[in-house]
Amino acid sequence: MSKKLVLIDGHSILNRAFFGVPDLTNAKGLHTNAIYGFLNILFKILDEEKPDYLAVAFDVKAPTFRHELFAEYKGTRKPMAEELREQVPVMKEVLAAMGVVCVEHAGWEADDIMGTLAKKAEADGIEVSLVSGDRDLLQIASKHIKIRIPKTKMGRTEIEDYYEDDVLEKYQVTPVQFIELKALMGDTADNIPGVPKVGEKTATALMVEYGSIENIYANIENITKKSIKESLKENKHLAELSKTLATIKTDCDIVLDYESARAEGYFTQEAYQLFKMLEFKNMLSRFESNMAEKQAANISEGFHIVEKKSDFASLCRRVKKGTKVGLELVVENGQLLGAVLAMSEKELYYFYQEQAPVKKENEQLSLFDTSPEPAMDRELEEALWALSENARIYTLNIKDKYDYLCYDNLENYFDVVLGAYLCNPLKNDYDAEAIATEYLGISIPGYKEFFGKLTISQAAADKSAELAYFYLYQAYTAYAAGDKIIEKLKEQGMYPLMQDMEMPLTYVLYDMEKEGVLVKREELKNYGEALVSQITELEKSIHESAGAEFNINSPKQLGEVLFEKMGIPGGKKTKT
Repeated sequence: MSKKLVLIDGHSILNRAFFGVPDLTNAKGLHTNAIYGFLNILFKILDEEKPDYLAVAFDVKAPTFRHELFAEYKGTRKPMAEELREQVPVMKEVLAAMGVVCVEHAGWEADDIMGTLAKKAEADGIEVSLVSGDRDLLQIASKHIKIRIPKTKMGRTEIEDYYEDDVLEKYQVTPVQFIELKALMGDTADNIPGVPKVGEKTATALMVEYGSIENIYANIENITKKSIKESLKENKHLAELSKTLATIKTDCDIVLDYESARAEGYFTQEAYQLFKMLEFKNMLSRFESNMAEKQAANISEGFHIVEKKSDFASLCRRVKKGTKVGLELVVENGQLLGAVLAMSEKELYYFYQEQAPVKKENEQLSLFDTSPEPAMDRELEEALWALSENARIYTLNIKDKYDYLCYDNLENYFDVVLGAYLCNPLKNDYDAEAIATEYLGISIPGYKEFFGKLTISQAAADKSAELAYFYLYQAYTAYAAGDKIIEKLKEQGMYPLMQDMEMPLTYVLYDMEKEGVLVKREELKNYGEALVSQITELEKSIHESAGAEFNINSPKQLGEVLFEKMGIPGGKKTKT
């Protein structure tokens, strides 16, 4: 069975992904849609092809031999969007972290590099797939070289495949003739001039009838349409120049080390960190199941297991008034299974059930008692209550912990999730992973990375040590990020809002959820109908003021009315 090589046109696929995937940014404001789309295409190709070798070719911002022949070559192209430009070096960093070979060379385009490597690989008896959004590579197609052109339709990636017979069927010319077809008709994207008045339809008809530019000129007098004949006669130099510009080099002085290009070992610890930074959560499942566990060493240096709940309770009661602690509770179905305290940057205390089993060689250490009996008694609950009366507690989603805390001292609590939301209410995620990335500059594993679809009880039974680490990350993130979020809130003038309004409201919501809310159904229905009537009147008034009817719920239409038709000054206009 023949070996297989996949070559990817880096800039071409990045560009296609940039325009095919909605705008995405991570917590640091870095645009990520092109990288995300590129990786989706890369993984799709890897899953389908299962290649032995892989390399990505990139263009270099430097003149090529084509620019020396024709200074206006690609002169009509618009500059790369800044949102895309900033993603190129990050994309290369991701590929380097994955161990993917990247090839580039001043003076040659990615097409030339791919064409050369493809022909050399074919000569070595290797099957080749070239992945690009550029149809120029169709001239390289053969029985052993396949051109794959990705397209994004309805948010999904589809790929057109071309061997040499497919090129002939689609364009009525062979791959070699495809070069001359492009030379006759020109290419506005690359600013290849072609022959004036000869479009795609005419160029195809001429190539089908005569087979080559040389033969077209040998039979020039047989061309019946006068304007085409005259243009061909007058612009032979353009046809020849265009053919040279359109021809991909296949003899560049470059080789690919197949050993270094082996398609394996991509999902490294370095790549995992970058995927976390870029917030590509749905791609993390491709990494080893224990990748999250490998990160534990970064944070768990000062990890202490407290073997008796009385010791942990004593620790809680000894915390001095005003001491900052990070707190996380392990609760399922109203049952308190465990607790974590972050006391300093390197001190994390974890309680587990008394009489924990002794770890034998090659045996998983169980940190939880998964019996149906409650794992904790009033002693620990009272200790947590005492802790909350003294300590300044930083935690995640405090509303879910009020069953075990003294809620009379709300000034002692800070909910880092709520604080992060106030700092930036436009984000999609405010979990510990996102907060750790944005405020601590570290990547921590999420629940799904550790446990997939397991419940907490199942995780406690099957992966108890990992569950302990997961909650350590939660407590550590709350402890370490809390002050940074407070500082940002103060800079934005929102700290009083956080402490005087948002934190007290967490207990109001807790109380509502616990006690329920009485609703007078009929009055609520009547109020809803009254609101509909008011909204209808407001819409009518808005349409009259605007001088036209439009969909008020459409940001695009509303923007056109406010900022274009009515001329109201607006902010900076972005790509979307």
